[in-house]
Amino acid sequence: MACDHLTGWGSTDEHGHYVQGAQGEAVRVPQADGTLRVVEGVTEPDDALTASLLTLSDVMSTGHHAAVSANVGPGRTVVVVGDGAVGLCGVLAAKRLGAERIIAMSRHEDRQALAREFGATDIVAERGDEGVAKVRELLGGVLADSVLECVGTKESMDQALRSTRPGGNLGFVGVPAGGPELPVGYLFAKNITVGGGMAPAHTYIPELLKDVLDGTINPGLVFDVVMPLEDAAEAYRAMDERRAIKVLLKP
Repeated sequence: MACDHLTGWGSTDEHGHYVQGAQGEAVRVPQADGTLRVVEGVTEPDDALTASLLTLSDVMSTGHHAAVSANVGPGRTVVVVGDGAVGLCGVLAAKRLGAERIIAMSRHEDRQALAREFGATDIVAERGDEGVAKVRELLGGVLADSVLECVGTKESMDQALRSTRPGGNLGFVGVPAGGPELPVGYLFAKNITVGGGMAPAHTYIPELLKDVLDGTINPGLVFDVVMPLEDAAEAYRAMDERRAIKVLLKP
C-alpha cells in the first residue's frame, strides 16, 4: 500500500520536474488519471457532503490508516494520542471498525465534544505518567490493545508506546516533526507491534466513500472554520493556536 515513486506538492520529482503547491486556484496534478476519483451519482454536493469528501483525500484516510495499522477491530480497546483533525478521524475510524472502548487524549473542550460525537467513550486530559495511569484505571488495570499516534513528536510517541499493553499494537501517522523515537529494547521486551506511516489514501477511499455517501460517517465535522483561499496564512495560525480544528479554504 505504498508507491515506489513519491513526490510532494511544492517539490521536485525524480525527473527534475517541479510540482506546484496545492493551495493555488489551479494546479497541475501529475498522473491524475491514477489518483483522482470520480464520485458517481453526486453532481451538486451540499456543504456538509463536500467537507466529508475532502477529508477522504487526507485526514480521514490518515486516521483510518492509524486504526488499521494498530489492528483496531471488534472488542478492542483503543487510545488515540492527538486531538487534531487526524486524531479525531482516528476516533471515528476506530468506532467504524468496531472498537469496544475508545479513549481520546485531549485537553480542549471543543475537541473533546467532537471526539465523543465520533465515538470516544472516555476522555483523558492528563499526560505523561498521569496519562498512562488514567488509561490503566479506565481499562481496569491494563493498558490499551491498540494505540493511535497522531501527532509526530517525541513526547506523543512516548505517550503512545507507554499506553500500549504488552503484546499490543501501535499505529503511527503523525508526521515526524519533533524527533519521535522507537526504543527497540522496549518494543522487544513488551512485544509491541508498530506500523503506520504515510496513509495510502487511494487504497482506502472506496470503502470510506461508501460510508460517507450513505451517511454512516460524517468526518467533515472536523472542518469547524471556513476561510477564503487568500487567508491561508491566517488559517494555519488559527489551527496552530488551537482556534480551529481544521480550516476549509474556499476560492
